[in-house]
Amino acid sequence: HIFAVWDFMSLLKALQAKLTCTTTPWFATKNPETRYLINEIVLAEETDLSIDGRRLSHYEMYIEAMEDCGANTAGINTFLTEVNSLHNIFVAIKQSSLHPDVKAFLDFTFRVIEQGKPHEIAAAFTFGREDLIPSMFTAILKNFQKNLPEIDLSKLLYYFERHIELDADEHGPMAMQMITDLCEDDAQKWKEVEEISILALEKRIGLWNAIEEEIVMKAEMV
Repeated sequence: HIFAVWDFMSLLKALQAKLTCTTTPWFATKNPETRYLINEIVLAEETDLSIDGRRLSHYEMYIEAMEDCGANTAGINTFLTEVNSLHNIFVAIKQSSLHPDVKAFLDFTFRVIEQGKPHEIAAAFTFGREDLIPSMFTAILKNFQKNLPEIDLSKLLYYFERHIELDADEHGPMAMQMITDLCEDDAQKWKEVEEISILALEKRIGLWNAIEEEIVMKAEMV
C-alpha cells in the first residue's frame, strides 16, 4: 500500500505542475480556481501536521507509522533508490522485483502523468484515490487496534483518521470541482475522464489483489 501512497504524491505534484506556474519567470495560469484547489490539496498532503506536531508529508507519516508497527519498509526504500539512480521511472518499475500487479499499478500512473492531460491526471487522482479513500479507511479502522492490541498503531490510526477527515470533507469535493472546471462542457474530456477512472480502479483492484496474495502466502508459511 505504501506504493499507492507514494505515487499519489506524484499525481498530486503532476497536477500542481500542470495547473499552476512552478517555474521562473512566473506567469499566471489560466484558471485561478483550479490553481487554488490544487495548491490547497498540496499544502495538506505535502506539509500536514503529524501526530506529534511536526510538518510531514502524508508519505512520510505513513513510513513512520510502518516503522512503528514493525512493518518492512525495505521494498519502497530500495525502489526509490533505484528510481533516483536510474532517472527513468519506467525502467525502474520494469527492473524492480515488485509484484507484477504493483508494477502495473505504478506504470499506469506514470503513463497517465507522461501523457500530460490535466483532466486525465485529475481523473486518476480523484476517482482512483480521493473519492475512494474515506469509506475504505473507515471500514478498515473499525476493529483495527482491537485486533492488534500488542502493537502501537497510534501513528497509523492518526494517518487514517487524518485522511478520512481531509478527503471526505475537503479534498474529495475539491478534486471533483477541479475535474468539473477542467472538463467544462467538453464531451470528449468527460469521456476520457470516465475511461481513465475505470482503468485507475482496475489497477487499484490489482494492487489490492497483490497485497492479499502476499498476506495469504505469509500466513501459509507460519
